[in-house]
Amino acid sequence: MTDTTQTSFSELANTAWQRSDRTVLSILVPFYGDDPTALAAALNPLIGVRRDIEILLLDDGCPDPGLNEAVSRTVRALSAPARLLTAAENIGRSAGRNLLARQARGRWLLYLDADMQPGDDGFLDAYLERIELDDFDAAFGGYETAEPEDQRYHLHAVLARTSDEKDAAARALIGPTAYCSSNLLVRASVMRGVPFDTGFTGWGFEDVDWAVRAARNHNLIHFDNPASHAGLQTSESLLQKFRDGAVNYARLLEKHPHLAVLPGARAARTLGTIPFQALFRGLWARLANSQGLPVRLRTAALKLWRASWAAEAI
Repeated sequence: MTDTTQTSFSELANTAWQRSDRTVLSILVPFYGDDPTALAAALNPLIGVRRDIEILLLDDGCPDPGLNEAVSRTVRALSAPARLLTAAENIGRSAGRNLLARQARGRWLLYLDADMQPGDDGFLDAYLERIELDDFDAAFGGYETAEPEDQRYHLHAVLARTSDEKDAAARALIGPTAYCSSNLLVRASVMRGVPFDTGFTGWGFEDVDWAVRAARNHNLIHFDNPASHAGLQTSESLLQKFRDGAVNYARLLEKHPHLAVLPGARAARTLGTIPFQALFRGLWARLANSQGLPVRLRTAALKLWRASWAAEAI
């Protein structure tokens, strides 16, 4: 599979990037609306005086010129080699990550979502030490979520901790379907040979599809080097995201029929056998949005909402 997406973009590179060469690691940060300046500022001291690590950001057709200018100022001010690409129009999550891979100079690529933060001061060193072993092709470092002060984001934090926050040993038992592009280290040659599938549009599952395909011929591992997830969303945003992601989930199962045994797929098929199950979506949405209810009930309602839309899509 190749990515033939044609993208026009402008670019801005700081002085350190123009003077750097023989890049070992490219840190790739796509963003659309999210502000990546806090992440770039946090990475800067971790890179220090090294000139073999670069930060490469992609503004994926963001309609906010103020945000783009803020990111541009940050790039210019960084002491670490940094470059900003600004797409002329939105090309989506898969094509954006593929563009970053093509533009990167490093032998290794580290994808970080714009709303992530390094887990600790040794975050980059841990990856660089692992790279020196040269015994793998890609690694997912995992992530962790702090308890938010704003209760509007409490449901997302609980969902993340109970469903997605696992150590490397637990994720290894799951395999490539536990991969996520929010903290993904991969050889540049592997990513260029196995790009993200641009048939996945909107939100979700392009990273799982990538990992399943890449694992066929490459050594994918799980690694304990979590990034901190700062971009929690409200229950309303989660409901919309899970509804929109159903189409991508159906594409994932169509491409990889063996994934039909996954819990989410089984739940969707079971719910799909219930007549008129879609009529209950309004109830599930109200329960998920009700902050006064026990969080376990709200989480269950959110999962039923997600399974309901998946059942319709598959």
